Amino acid sequence: MRRSATALLTLLTALAALLAGPGAGPARAATTAHRPVVLVHGYNADPGVWGSLDARLRAAGYADGEIFRWGYDTHQSVNEVLAGRFAAYVDEVRRTTGADRVDIVAHSFGGLPTRWYVKYAGGTATVAHWISLAGPNHGTGVAWACALWDQACRDMTPGSWVQNHLAEGDETPGPVAYTTFWSNCDEVIDPDDSVRLAGATNTPAGCLDHNALLGDEAVGRGVVAALGAA
Repeated sequence: MRRSATALLTLLTALAALLAGPGAGPARAATTAHRPVVLVHGYNADPGVWGSLDARLRAAGYADGEIFRWGYDTHQSVNEVLAGRFAAYVDEVRRTTGADRVDIVAHSFGGLPTRWYVKYAGGTATVAHWISLAGPNHGTGVAWACALWDQACRDMTPGSWVQNHLAEGDETPGPVAYTTFWSNCDEVIDPDDSVRLAGATNTPAGCLDHNALLGDEAVGRGVVAALGAA
């Protein structure tokens, strides 16, 4: 009888494991529904600018642990300082979430350090989608107004060392999906077509002010759709 009871207990244990499914038990790793998205503000701004897009992402199903906002000193060098600090931030997001890659949405100047990271600091292996809203991707003449005393402004001027290196060769390297949104009424990006990149999905946003792209409903929908693309 003792042997029969032991065999029955073993059988019941095996059946319970089968009914629980292959992913049951404490060894199962937690997963998230979306790839982490890192929001990067522009010049003389802060992470608070992302309120509208943050709300739109949450409406699309993103959770607290899937949305990150990088804050940084916008007066420092793109290549010498900011790209490295952004790389460290991405590493921390990946460590925290367990994700192998992240998505990036950058406004204005934020497109430059994030693009430098993708192109020159290994980001082609860790970034799935890179999205630029009104980015000075080929420079803006407006930046000459502060270039004399501000390194970030010098980096944004057309023909700067940073601009030339970002433009050389392939502007959109690696398996990253690149998307830009640009306005033909942007008072900060001059010329307007500076935002567009060869090899990216370049999306006209209509006649919007520079900061209006942050809260525009159509742009927000386009960003969410681009993040959901393969």
